[in-house]
Amino acid sequence: MVTSPSGAGDARHLRRHPESVPSQHRSAVEEAADAHSPNEVHEYRIDLERLRFSPYFGRLSAVTQVVPQSGVGPIMHNRLTHSLKVSAVARVIAANLAARLARHRAHEDGRGASDPVGAVLAHLGGCDTIVAQSAAHAHDLGHPPFGHLGERTLDRIARTELGLPEGFEGNAQTFRILTALDTLGRDFPGLNLTAAVRASVLKYPWTRGQWAGVDLEQVPAEARPRGVGLDPTGGAVKFSAYALEAEEMDAVRSAFPAIDPFQQTVDCAIMDLADDIAYAVHDLDDFVRAGVLQQAEVAGEFHAWLDGDPDLRDADLRRLRLRWREPGASLELLRRDALRKDPWIAHSDEFEAAVRRISADLGDDLLTRPYDGGGEAERKVSAFTRRWIERLRTSVVVEAEPSVRGGHVRLDRRAWHEVLVLKFVHARFVLDLPDIALAQRGQRRVLEELVRGFDAWLSDPFDGGRAPRRLLEWVDHTTEATFALRDRRPDLLLGAADDAGLRRQGRSRAILDYVASLTDQQALATHAALTRG
Repeated sequence: MVTSPSGAGDARHLRRHPESVPSQHRSAVEEAADAHSPNEVHEYRIDLERLRFSPYFGRLSAVTQVVPQSGVGPIMHNRLTHSLKVSAVARVIAANLAARLARHRAHEDGRGASDPVGAVLAHLGGCDTIVAQSAAHAHDLGHPPFGHLGERTLDRIARTELGLPEGFEGNAQTFRILTALDTLGRDFPGLNLTAAVRASVLKYPWTRGQWAGVDLEQVPAEARPRGVGLDPTGGAVKFSAYALEAEEMDAVRSAFPAIDPFQQTVDCAIMDLADDIAYAVHDLDDFVRAGVLQQAEVAGEFHAWLDGDPDLRDADLRRLRLRWREPGASLELLRRDALRKDPWIAHSDEFEAAVRRISADLGDDLLTRPYDGGGEAERKVSAFTRRWIERLRTSVVVEAEPSVRGGHVRLDRRAWHEVLVLKFVHARFVLDLPDIALAQRGQRRVLEELVRGFDAWLSDPFDGGRAPRRLLEWVDHTTEATFALRDRRPDLLLGAADDAGLRRQGRSRAILDYVASLTDQQALATHAALTRG
C-alpha cells in the first residue's frame, strides 16, 4: 500500500484508494520492498498490467479503427492494434526523453555535463517510459462502437433527447472508465491507478462546461487550447472529464504543479504525439491495402494545388468553400485554416514543402502501383510506413513554455506540417467516401435506436426491472453520484438541477455508459434483439 504524499514528487505515484489486498501484478519481492519504501517504477508497471488485463482494453480488438476488415492482404487495424502501435511509438519517444532527464539528474549529482532539455523535463514533473506506454494503452478505451461516428451520434442524442447537456465524449469516457466504471473486484470504483497514469490520459484537461458561455471576443480561436472549438453555447467540443469526474481530474493534476491549467503532462503529450503519428502513418497503410486511396484522385489534388493556380490561392474564402470538391481547393482551405488557428507554428512555405514531400512519396510513388497483396506491394507499403515513422518520431522538441495550442512535447515545424497534410489525406479521400458514408448511416441508426430502446425500457413500469443488471446498477450508482455532486459542487452541473432533472441525467449517463461499452458486433446483435426480438 502506498503511503500518503510528502510532496508533489511523491504524489505522482500515489493511488486514490488504499489497497489492503495484494495485487496480482506485484511480485512478492516488490511487495516486500514497497512496504518499506514505495517504488514508483513498480507502481507504474502494475498500472500497465492492470490496463492490459482490463476487459475494456480487450474489447478494443472488436472495435473498428477507420477501415473495416478486408479480405486483401494483412488484417486492417482495429482499436486494439492501433493502441499497441501508439504504445510502441510512445515508448521510443519517452525513452529518448527519459535519457535526457537521466543526464540532467546525473549532472545535479556532479556527474557529466548539463542537459537543458532534461532540466525542463525535471521541472515539469519528469518523464517515464512506462507511464507513456500506459497512457497509450488507455487512450482509446472510451471509444464507443463504430469509432468517431459513434462518438458524435451518442453526443448528439444525449444533448438533444436525453436531457444531458454534457453529452458524450470519448476522452471523458476513458477517464470515467479508469476512475469509476472498471473494477478490480475491490470495494472501490475504477482501477485505482497512480496519479501519473490517470493524468497521462487527460488530453483535454477541462470539462465541457468550463468553456460554456466563452465567446470569440473573450478568447479568440488562436488563443484557445486545441480541441476547445468555437461554440460558446454548447461549451468545449473535446474535453477529458465529465462533471462527475471533474474533482478527480483536478486532484490528479495537482501532482504536477508546474503544468499550466490547459496543458498536458509530459507523458500525456508524448502519448498524444504518438497517437497523431500512428494515425497519420499506420492508418494510411490500411487505406492503401484496402484500395480506398486512388492514385489519380490523390495526385490530382496535390498537383492542382502545387501548380499555384491563382483561382485557388487568391479565391474568396466563401467561394472556395463552395468549390471544395475541385482538385486543390481542399488543400488551400487547409492551409488557410492552419494559418488562422495556429499562427504560432503554421507557415505557408513549410506547408508547401510538406505538400511536395507527401505528393512525391505518396501520390507519385506508393500509389502508382495498386496494392495486390503480393510481397513486392507489401514491402513497398511497409517501407513507406517505416520511413515516415522514423522521420516523425525523430522530430520531437521539448518546450518549457509552449503555445496554448501546442504542448510541452511536440513536433518541430517541418514535421508538424507533414502530419497536418498526412491527416488531410484521411479526411479528404477516405472519410468522405460514399461507401463509408452509406455504412455509417446504418451504424448511426443502430446507436440511436439502442439508446432510445434502453431509455424506453427503463421507463417501463412493468418491465423496467428486467433491464440488464449492469445497466440497472449503473443507473443507481450514477444517479446517487449526481445528487452528491449537487450537494458538494453544484457549480459543475449543467442543465436541470432539480431532483427530476438529476434523476434524468443519472439515468441518461448510465445508458450512454452501457451502449458505449459494446463492441461493434455486440451493438449490432443487441440492436437486433432489442428492436426485432
